[in-house]
This record gives sequence, structure tokens and C-alpha cells, in this order.
Amino acid sequence: MTAAPPLAATAPVRGGLERDAAELASYVARVEAPLASLPRRPDRTPTEQRRAERALTEARTARGRFLARHVNAVYDVLTVDRSRHVRLGSLVTAAAEHFPGLVPDRSRMAAETALIQSHRDGLEVDQAAFCAAVLRSPVAGRHLIDAMLRPTARATDLLPEFHRTGRLGLATVLLERRGDAAHVTFRNAQCLNAEDNDLIADLETAVDLVLLDDRVRVGVLRGGAVDHPRYQGRRVFSAGINLKALRNGRISFVDFLLGRELGYLNKIVRGLLVEPGAASWCERTVQKPWVGVVDSFAIGGGMQLLLVLDRVVAEPDAYFSLPAADEGIIPGLGNLRLTRFTGARLARRVILGGQRIEADGPDGRLVCDEVVSQADLPGAIERAVRELAAPAVVANRRMLLLAEEPLDRYREYLAEFTVAQVARAYSADVLTKVERRWQASRAAAADGTPQP
Repeated sequence: MTAAPPLAATAPVRGGLERDAAELASYVARVEAPLASLPRRPDRTPTEQRRAERALTEARTARGRFLARHVNAVYDVLTVDRSRHVRLGSLVTAAAEHFPGLVPDRSRMAAETALIQSHRDGLEVDQAAFCAAVLRSPVAGRHLIDAMLRPTARATDLLPEFHRTGRLGLATVLLERRGDAAHVTFRNAQCLNAEDNDLIADLETAVDLVLLDDRVRVGVLRGGAVDHPRYQGRRVFSAGINLKALRNGRISFVDFLLGRELGYLNKIVRGLLVEPGAASWCERTVQKPWVGVVDSFAIGGGMQLLLVLDRVVAEPDAYFSLPAADEGIIPGLGNLRLTRFTGARLARRVILGGQRIEADGPDGRLVCDEVVSQADLPGAIERAVRELAAPAVVANRRMLLLAEEPLDRYREYLAEFTVAQVARAYSADVLTKVERRWQASRAAAADGTPQP
């Protein structure tokens, strides 16, 4: 077999998009060709794995050089000179079709995503590199953020039903309109309301509907009752990312790890983009204030969600934590936002050391606004809704956001998070930890031992 050329000889970047794209496609096809003849990752010898890693590394180096020069031109081709708002998943798919070799195509991704996380070659790393390049560009990145703030087609289709009935049940979310508020209840009961691909998709639909329904002035988020033996029948806000789903390869980078940040979380923060051509942000978007109600705990992604809400109410026994460092990953945009609430020292203890914050403890009021008994929660929720429904609230939350998290600061953070998070998701320590937890969970299920 002919050896691949050294990195210095990777696909030349001569300046023209079409010529460079053709050379990139040819080069990537050549250096990645050995992958097709190799066994699946768990069946490879050390020598075969080194060959695979060399091929992947050289292709990634070439893609990086190409994107450094052409990302804006590529984005313009995919969006017809930014005349179309293309959601992230469709953008990545279109990039594979229009620019062969730039990101893995459908067939390669289908074969990869059929495997558990530790058996993959990490083709999502290539998707992440493309997304990060787009986000680093002020022009393309801002346009992509706008695209992800548009209402989803699913929400648009469901809006007439919700507007008529005031109630909508999705697989993992229940949405109910009560007076001025729309209550969103998480119903991922079998896994402590942990986040997975399905919950993220349903949450974005629900957030869209809250923002689109002109009868709703405030959104309320709360966890529903769960099935877990330790918390049987109790409400739980969220256990964060579903680590079993991550181990089994059912946590998508595009739709979950990045899509949740650009999708439902950013819509809660910045609102729904309904008039892209308007001059001012208040005319472009529909924004509404949000209340979070924490029963039991808000872990990981659950605590991250609290950081974008306008009012948080918790029961006395509730607690908050960001155990991502222990899990080996990055807690979303928690690193960007937590210091605004807790200050730098406590934020480091929470993120780097795993410190837990008790709702009724001395640091609890840095994360939540009110701690009340279970019996008093309904009244606290009503008060929060009534206060946040005041006419000036939306205008003031817009101005708070402008001061606290300007769009370009968010965009630049997200670009670097994209690369760092996907690298962590495929790192050896993370794969080892999620495998160990999965095995422990299977053993516990076999002998009937309750596991958190």
C-alpha cells in the first residue's frame, strides 16, 4: 500500500473555492481509503488502530486548512448567500453533499451511529470542526444562530392544536396553558428526567409553542414524577445528560451536545426569531420570562437550565450540581454563565471540584430565588408568574442579556466549546467511566439493587 503523503503535502489551498474543494475531496478520499479495509475499532490490532488514527488525523488537518480560508464561502453556498435559514443538522448534511470530504456523508454517519460510543472512530469530531468553523465566523456564525432561533416545523404544525386546546402531550414533555402561564413538565420518568435526544427535541418544540402562543406571557418548567425506586412517585427536575444513552451512542453531537445550546436553551435566553429582517432585536424576536421549579435536584444539564431562567423556586431538600468534570465532559455553557450567579471561586468549586449546592444552604440563594415547602410551591409559582407577567419585564430582561451575555461572546464561547466537548465525549477516560457505570447499572438491575 502506498503511504499517505506527509502533513505538509495535504490538499493545497490555492485560493479558489471550487478548485480547493475538488482537491480536498480527492485528498481526503485517498488518505481515508485504508479505513474501509480495516476491521471495526474494537477488533483492530494496535498497528491497525495507528493506521486508522493517522488517516483520520491527516484528513482533519486538510479540512481545517480548507475551512480556515473558505468557511464563509462554503456557508454562503449552503444557504444561498444567507438567503435561507438552515438548521444545524440540515447544514451539516448539506455540507457533506455539496463538499465531499468536508464532513462525513450520510452512509458513513449511519454506520458510525449504529455503534456504541467506544467502538466508533469519532466521525462526529469532523462534524464538530465544521460547526466550530462556522461559529468562529462573525458573519456565518451569527446567521447560524439566527437559523436555530427560528420556530421548528414541528412546533408550527402543532400550534393550532395547542392554541385551541391549551394542552399538548409529547413523548417526554407535557405542555399545559394555565392562565397567563404555560407549564412545561418533563416526563422522561424512567431515567430521572435525564436529557437525551428525545427530550431535547420535545423541549424545543414546547419552548417554541410557549413563545408562539399569544395567550401565554410566562413559561414554567418543572420535572414530573419519576419511576426510579429511590424517588418513586416524587417529582425530579433533571438528572442531566443520560450517561447510559451516551455510552450506547444515542447522544447526538449535532442534535444534542450542540443543538440544545443553539436550540431550546438559546430560545429561552434570546427568544424566537419571527422577523429576521427587522432592525432591532425587540422587533425580530418574541421573548417571554421563564420560571423554574426544582423538586429533588437539578444536576448537570438541569442546573445549566436554571442559569437561563428568570426566577427559580425550589423545595428545601433540593440541591444543584454540575458533575461534568467528574464525568469527564464540559457542563455546556455553565462555565460561561455560572460565575454571574456565584462568583468565580464558588463556580470553580462547583465545576472543577463537584461541590453540591443545597437549596436551603448558605449558597442556595445564589442559584434560586425562593425556597419553600412542597405545600407552598403552588403559591410561589403563582406569585412568580404574576410578577413576571408585568409589562416591562420582557424589555428589561432583554437589556440584562445585552449586558451579561452579548451575542458575539456567546458565539465565540460556543465555537470553542464545540471542539472541546466533542473531544471529551470521545476521550478514553470518559468512555471508561460511562462503560463502568453502564456495567454497574446492568448488575444492579439483575439483582434488584436501586441505582441513582
